Amino acid sequence: MINRSNQSRIERNQRKLDAGLMSKHFPEVESIVINMIYSQQGIRAVRRTLNFYPASYALFRVDCLSDDCVDGGFDMSGIINSMVRNHSETSKGELGCDDSGPRRDHSSIVYEVAIQYV
Repeated sequence: MINRSNQSRIERNQRKLDAGLMSKHFPEVESIVINMIYSQQGIRAVRRTLNFYPASYALFRVDCLSDDCVDGGFDMSGIINSMVRNHSETSKGELGCDDSGPRRDHSSIVYEVAIQYV
């Protein structure tokens, strides 16, 4: 029998496989670095850095750190696709969690994306 944690891990792994490798989708990209500050009301801010290289999966979805988040997270795919299409090197902004749960106080991130091209 598969418990919820194992099912979630299996689904996460399948999303990676479905996304494919960066080298296939973005052959002109040498690296992508996402620096973010994760914040949620009542919780101290958390800094995270994610690094992507040609051998990385092209999955730019960051999971929410909230325990009661329902299928939420931060999808950076549109931002990164637009940056690569326009050959942009940096982008900054803020995203809210796309949680589908009933909570009023969703988490958010302030991000900076840096792309290095070949």
